Amino acid sequence: MRSVRIGAGAGYSGDRIEPAIELAESGALNYLVFECLAERTIALAQQARIKDPNAGYDPMLAARMQAVLPICRANTIRIVTNMGAANPTGAAEATRVLARRLGLTGLKIAAVTGDDVLARLKTTDVALGTGDTMAGLGNRVVSANAYVGARAIAEALAAGADVVITGRAADPALFLGPLIHEFGWAMDDWDRLGQGTVVGHLLECAGQITGGYFADPGVKDVPDLARLGFPIGEVREDGELIVTKVAGSGGCVTAATVKEQLLYEIHDPAQYIQPDVVADFSEVTVEELGPDRVKVVGGRGKPKTGLLKTSVGYHDCYVGEGQISYAGPGAVARGRLALDIVRERLALTGVPVSELRCDLIGVNALHGDGHAQAGEPYEVRIRVAGRTATMADALRIGNEVETLYTNGPAGGGGAWKSAREVIAVASCLVAEDAAEPCVEMLVV
Repeated sequence: MRSVRIGAGAGYSGDRIEPAIELAESGALNYLVFECLAERTIALAQQARIKDPNAGYDPMLAARMQAVLPICRANTIRIVTNMGAANPTGAAEATRVLARRLGLTGLKIAAVTGDDVLARLKTTDVALGTGDTMAGLGNRVVSANAYVGARAIAEALAAGADVVITGRAADPALFLGPLIHEFGWAMDDWDRLGQGTVVGHLLECAGQITGGYFADPGVKDVPDLARLGFPIGEVREDGELIVTKVAGSGGCVTAATVKEQLLYEIHDPAQYIQPDVVADFSEVTVEELGPDRVKVVGGRGKPKTGLLKTSVGYHDCYVGEGQISYAGPGAVARGRLALDIVRERLALTGVPVSELRCDLIGVNALHGDGHAQAGEPYEVRIRVAGRTATMADALRIGNEVETLYTNGPAGGGGAWKSAREVIAVASCLVAEDAAEPCVEMLVV
């Protein structure tokens, strides 16, 4: 039975580049997939494009493509990625310019567009999870991008694309698209699409399935994490998946690493809703075939809902933050005094905050004060962060922490402050015809 080999070259925007090079050089791949988008990532990309119409794609696009394009061209490996973010066409053109500079001729680069639904939704009463509506947010809305499916990716590959660059495609769709193209799976073959979604979900986070985010010293030991290898999926025409990695690379592929990733970010394993299918993971079986070889079968599917999740980015607030450290005997008491001083100073000077957090990092920043500790820490770092309506007020929060150098408890050091605008993200559901995915082909 025919099979294809798909490598996961990235699990998020800032991921390492070396494992992707290793996959391209030694993975005997048919496809190399870079999954680089998160909900907040695309909202920030849309904001960047507002400032510069030529921007809005992944800032590491050029570095990744320069590293792997020549190798992939030499080894006949096709690239699929969502690094187009808010500007797939711009990303495709930037890739074409880079390919020309590298002397790669005859390369076909496809941009998949149509996920940007802001113009269609901006003045509607579509309800968001925050209780707001699109119209209610008004000019605060920055972006609205629907999670589109695998069809356009498969169409781009069928048209001969060597590189396919999407915007907000669903993460598993980046892997499902090549499978649909290679095996001719029908778009209503729900069980095949369900198993293909299992493949995509397992591979999309790259190093997480080869031991990253899994390691826990003494409990779940993972070898050579500094050289963590990224996964390869060997996928048969019937959807059977074998997860493996390049021989000799760091990390490991085991039944446990696969099972953890299978359940990662899953609310209901029997109802994993995607643009192309409602996948059912509830009967998936995982079997170790040997070192770093794990077979995964049993994914199923049901008809798609006809709705698309859409991420809406909007201007929310500003956040001001300040930090400073205290060490030695009495560090915790001095840290608590410092926090009390900042709280009082913000009240005295009339800094309006809608939310304020005052934490002792290492003591109560994650789980609060109700958790017992064995002994008092020898060092702590205080953090004060507050939401404000203006940048000017956000700046005042960090300034008050900085003044603790000379106006607070003894021994403060390493002060740091920042103020930033917050682009928040909300979700809604829209009819799938709100998005109109299409393929634009560029030739080097």
